[in-house]
Amino acid sequence: MPRVNPASFREAASRFATGVAVLTALDEHGRVCGMTANSFVTVSLSPPTVLVSVMPGRMHRAITATGRYCVNVLPEHGRDLSRHFASQPNTGAVPDYDIIDGLPRLSGCMAYFACEVTRHVDVSDHTLIIAEVSSCDYSDTTPLVFFSSRYHLGPGVPVDR
Repeated sequence: MPRVNPASFREAASRFATGVAVLTALDEHGRVCGMTANSFVTVSLSPPTVLVSVMPGRMHRAITATGRYCVNVLPEHGRDLSRHFASQPNTGAVPDYDIIDGLPRLSGCMAYFACEVTRHVDVSDHTLIIAEVSSCDYSDTTPLVFFSSRYHLGPGVPVDR
């Protein structure tokens, strides 16, 4: 089977609009770690099950060590937090956490999901981490959206390049 060019794949995949979420967890020493992820998927309603895709690194080690993580869905004003957790720390984003269900939840997130890992599936250079949701909550606000490699406020309003 012929392989698609990775750059073409990235460009085509960027045309799928996604919400923006930050994964948070406590590492084996009880320190908060986080990463921006747009690979958050709901899998099942019964039981409530989700999936995230994580590369090897600090977040992967924390989730593997504790078997738990939190998905924080960012509202429209969460662009700086998204960038902060995407390895672009800046002074405009100072993460503030509440500990909910024993996990760090970002203050001001528009939804969160506390997750208990049930399975790991290694795929190429990522691990799909499947988990049952032990608690969740939400507020009705406008989401931060990522489309065509740019942030947008809600449906179709670009905020930067």
